Amino acid sequence: MQHLTLAAILLFGCAAPAFAQRCESLSALSLPTGTITGAREDGGACKVAATLKPTADSDIRIEVWMPLSDWNGKFQAVGNGAFNGTIPTDAMQTALRRGYATAGTDTGHEGGGARWALGHPEKVTDFGWRAVHEMTVASKRIVESFYRTAPRYSYWNGCSAGGRQAMQAAQRFPADFDGIIAGAPGLDWTGRAAQANRVARVTEASEAARLLQPQRELLHAAVVNACDAKDGAKDGLLENPRACTFDPGELACKGSNGASCLTPAQVETARMMYSSGTNPTSGRQIGGVARGSELEWTDLGWTVSARNTGLDQFRYIVYGDPSWTIQRFDFEADIARADEVDRNTINAMDANLTPFLSRGGKLIQYHGWSDPQISPFNSTEYYSKVVETLGGRANVDSSYRLFMAPGMGHCRGGEGPDTFDVVAALERWVERGEAPNQIAASKVVNGAVQRTRPLCPYPQVAVYRGSGSIDEAANFTCRVP
Repeated sequence: MQHLTLAAILLFGCAAPAFAQRCESLSALSLPTGTITGAREDGGACKVAATLKPTADSDIRIEVWMPLSDWNGKFQAVGNGAFNGTIPTDAMQTALRRGYATAGTDTGHEGGGARWALGHPEKVTDFGWRAVHEMTVASKRIVESFYRTAPRYSYWNGCSAGGRQAMQAAQRFPADFDGIIAGAPGLDWTGRAAQANRVARVTEASEAARLLQPQRELLHAAVVNACDAKDGAKDGLLENPRACTFDPGELACKGSNGASCLTPAQVETARMMYSSGTNPTSGRQIGGVARGSELEWTDLGWTVSARNTGLDQFRYIVYGDPSWTIQRFDFEADIARADEVDRNTINAMDANLTPFLSRGGKLIQYHGWSDPQISPFNSTEYYSKVVETLGGRANVDSSYRLFMAPGMGHCRGGEGPDTFDVVAALERWVERGEAPNQIAASKVVNGAVQRTRPLCPYPQVAVYRGSGSIDEAANFTCRVP
């Protein structure tokens, strides 16, 4: 990890115009695999654009933003969502406000969807992992050239596809970052695509199989009624959905259909949403959604993004056939083929994190238990595999922790506390050696805090102490259930 020199500290006191002049000069900076296409002062930052071409078919666009004053001496790269080929400027702006030099990439293509993958295997690799690494190497060179000193610490912060990118960085390039945040990581990319297609194949073909909002509300109320008190507090949240085994069949209509019951087809759809699939070739379990997430579902089951990404994964990457439809989907055959085609190019499931952890890297992973888009069980299963691979939690906890957020949806949202500062927790861990034994989370509605709750390092859960308000974090403690 780098430390600031006295010259660098004095440099931070330079007037903004001096930095602006240096910003313009970056246009002439050479990069190992690309070219700087622009450098300008804008909004108190030096903003540099570049195009990277590590292969003949690569066209990776990146931007690097560096504060002209009050730089914190650190670098934070930020992640993307779904197949989106856009630079994540909103996330970059958030990092910039915290004083970071920051960077983002379009992952090597423009626009949404995966049509770009047809006939372009190198672009699939760029999307899978190469674009982020190339961006990181180039960005650090740009930052060091601008400030004339390397960042003291380098961080990654991403959720969803950005969480998947985080895991790729930890698994493939252990020296790229000192600390990594992996939110709701789509690390089992092919599995999520298969699960979304599995449900959509049924719900798109049959309106009778769809769970509309009244049925989802009915199912959710029944799940909460059956399982809410298991953590000692009836607060509408399931701290440990694994302990809930409620069967949707208990809501099956006994006579005529109505709003207060589920038809046989709807029962089967709900069971399918909860259930795990299995890759018949590898035996890998592919998680469904957790009980308690029902209010986050859509009429067709998984979210629109999950269904679109699932369709595109098989249409353009697995089969390379623009005419392929979900009605042709066969779970057992197609998940095996998807994994074979991917060969861990997009998937990020290597459980051997030893190279990253042994050099002092810190990894915080978080996931909402009510995520309707990426199965939260992907995160818990991956964590368990890392623990097994590295020989027990004692070899993992000093460097890698997973936090599961009850009631939280995909990255944010849902009924549970979904506002928490993971960046600060990671900074304390990396820079001061203070491991996060819990992370304070709150539920904010219209600017007012309604509830606070500690997020606990998995497999611990927040357990009510037995007295005091169930809306105050101080009245909960973290324990292994």
